[in-house]
Amino acid sequence: MNDYSYLMQGIEKVPTDSSVLVSSSRYLNDARVRDWVATHLLRRNGPDVPTPSDSIQLVQILREVQDIDYINDLIAQERKQNTELDAWFSEGFISTFSLDDLKQYDPDTVGGIFYTQLSDNKLDVNIVPPFTPRNDFEYFNLRAGQTHDLEHILGGGGFDFIGELVPYYMRLTNLFVHMSPELAGELSAFSILGSTRIITRAVLHYPQTWLVTQNAVERGARVGRESAPLYLMKYEDVFAMNPDDAREALGINGVEIVDTAAASAQWC
Repeated sequence: MNDYSYLMQGIEKVPTDSSVLVSSSRYLNDARVRDWVATHLLRRNGPDVPTPSDSIQLVQILREVQDIDYINDLIAQERKQNTELDAWFSEGFISTFSLDDLKQYDPDTVGGIFYTQLSDNKLDVNIVPPFTPRNDFEYFNLRAGQTHDLEHILGGGGFDFIGELVPYYMRLTNLFVHMSPELAGELSAFSILGSTRIITRAVLHYPQTWLVTQNAVERGARVGRESAPLYLMKYEDVFAMNPDDAREALGINGVEIVDTAAASAQWC
């Protein structure tokens, strides 16, 4: 029998009077998070549970698990030392364009590509219903939702399950490049859990797609590392431009276009 005592040394049993599971992690302490992670990082894809439902469940859980006051305090501190971020929050721009508004743009423009994606798939402009943000954290999340599909287009991520990793890792990397690690970490809780479900499912259930999946992670991270702050970008200003010109205008760099649709189609 192999002796692993060397690798196991240093583990301490922590005494507690608690009658339930308890740890120093608010995420581990929450049964809903534990269930979500166990279910969606380990399951296969299936039509009975469409993949978009994974993420909205996670959003709803994290709203109650994360310390929103603490996050807003971190944002306030960041605003004091980052004038560009402070101006962005102060402006509080919110998109109000509709699907009909996108009809005017040529097919090869950002607005035209976005229109085709929405109309062909009978999708709404808004991933989640619009709402009036009550604080900076809610505003940040509102704009992240409004710009997500546009990050697909300009970051080189296809509108398929593996393609989701590109905007995920664009954000995951970019936030840590341009913000304090404490704030970036709090703002990335959804992204790290949401993206990891794709990574683990690829290895566990769809290994033939792993290299395509890994490449999507690498491509997204490269864009995030080399680009200006993605969260500040007003994509609505570049709807009339072709994607290459739009990337140059906004400061989105390191993009590589790869078609991941065929690999994603194997996730059944």
